[in-house]
Amino acid sequence: MTLIRVFGIAVAWFILTAQSGEYDFEETFDEAFDTSTVVISASRDACYLFDVYVALTTEQHRRGLMFVREMPKTTGMLFVYRQSRILSIWMKNTYIPLDIVFFAADGHIVNIHENAEPHSLTSRRSAEPVNFVLELNGGVSERLNIDTNSRVILPR
Repeated sequence: MTLIRVFGIAVAWFILTAQSGEYDFEETFDEAFDTSTVVISASRDACYLFDVYVALTTEQHRRGLMFVREMPKTTGMLFVYRQSRILSIWMKNTYIPLDIVFFAADGHIVNIHENAEPHSLTSRRSAEPVNFVLELNGGVSERLNIDTNSRVILPR
């Protein structure tokens, strides 16, 4: 089989999979994103560790958690932006409710949009310029008492 034919088959499979919304979370995300961990120091003297998929590129930012039907409880997605600015997120083609945590380069949480509604085109914005957005399963922020007094600690 020629390389072009193999590439064509792979592209066709990806397009069909994306259109049908049939992502295997572990398999496709492990291929498309680097992984890391973040720690959130919550306001009630507790720290929580999350495994995150890291979205660095424009393409990764666009893909986000679209078509994901479930996500492990201690997993999330970290969007990284080089320039601090007002950021917004929407839930197009996102099947699970998410807590959207906007935070600055120093780790302080600016604001949180809790339980963002799946498939919504409503734009959820940061209250001030930020470099990072952390998406967690909906309800995690409330359950763990994560709020604007909490801090996100990134690995070096």
